[in-house]
Amino acid sequence: MNIALIGYGRMGKEIEQIAIRRGHTIVSIIDENNISDFDSPEFKSADAAIEFTIPASAMNNYKKAFEAGVAVVAGTTGWLDHLEEIKEICRKDKQTFFYASNYSIGVNIFFAINKYLAKIMNNYPDYSVKMEEIHHIHKLDAPSGTAITLAEGIIDNLNNKKAWHLNSQPDETDIEIRSIREGEVPGIHEVIYESVADIISIKHDAKNRKGFALGAVLAAEFIHGKKGFYTMDDMFKF
Repeated sequence: MNIALIGYGRMGKEIEQIAIRRGHTIVSIIDENNISDFDSPEFKSADAAIEFTIPASAMNNYKKAFEAGVAVVAGTTGWLDHLEEIKEICRKDKQTFFYASNYSIGVNIFFAINKYLAKIMNNYPDYSVKMEEIHHIHKLDAPSGTAITLAEGIIDNLNNKKAWHLNSQPDETDIEIRSIREGEVPGIHEVIYESVADIISIKHDAKNRKGFALGAVLAAEFIHGKKGFYTMDDMFKF
């Protein structure tokens, strides 16, 4: 495949290495200094663009890629107010878009375990639930997209939970998500159930960015030749 990279920070460089090792060609790299390259023949030759930038520029990047007829694998979080707009563009204009709050295979296994555990906990109302996520100081959004996905998985499966709140729990039907930004932590997410007798917790601790990068390349491979809006649920049938 021909792959373009939108964003060339640490994630972009990690994706580049993995893509090349898997036999793909990086035909274009777009960062803040060469935005005009969206119109270049090199970018337009890409089968997919893998995007890891910042929330403020994400939507413009996606629309520029669509204008060039290039499928998008979106790795940026914090822009989800526009998700329905992206889905509509995919339906109306037959564009291709893959979104995940986290591309790590391990995290997506963690998502499945989280949903299953929430279903079990319906039978044990003495347990309260809360969440904690820790990321590096460069991460701009809080809570993380991964934490929001975990919270939504609980809300969809635990009958007495209706919403999540950042760093607070205004009501018993809410889930508190505590967000911490420190050092260069790639990402730690923990879901904690607690009663007066004990604590049950599940945790994912990313050792580095390789898992995220591999998942993004796998997503690009998955959408090759497809049209429409896709998520990890389409790629992995956990």
